[in-house]
Amino acid sequence: MTTMTAQTTQVYSVFIRATPEQIWEAITTPEFTSKYFYGSLVDSTFEPGSKYNSWSSDRSQLMVDGVIEEAEAPTKLSHTWRALYDEESAAEEYSRVTWEIEAGDGGVSKLTVVHDRLEASPKTAASVAGGWMYVLSGLKTLLETGKPLAG
Repeated sequence: MTTMTAQTTQVYSVFIRATPEQIWEAITTPEFTSKYFYGSLVDSTFEPGSKYNSWSSDRSQLMVDGVIEEAEAPTKLSHTWRALYDEESAAEEYSRVTWEIEAGDGGVSKLTVVHDRLEASPKTAASVAGGWMYVLSGLKTLLETGKPLAG
């Protein structure tokens, strides 16, 4: 039971020396996402009901698609998620990613990412379990130093 819960709802938190507005910009702007999110370029108007797409760095392949469920800049973004970079993942049901940003003291904000609705998406659950900490570490490093985590 514990394993199933861990796989179907994944929660990650990180403290970043940045404002909520800076974090919001970093998660909604392709110029930023390309530097920490495996080179991907996010593409959306971020209006509820609009498409959420993530493209390869050369825009030749759609890597992730979904729909914006909620967007309250600069504190919350929620969207569905279907990984298209793998045939098995692409055949699974959509899951959901929610980004919650909380302002803290001293210019430090807390970013929590919840990836849930993974019950019918075991391949996606396994894939993102190893990826979210790398993505969030890259985001933190980029915002705090101005340089990407990886070359």
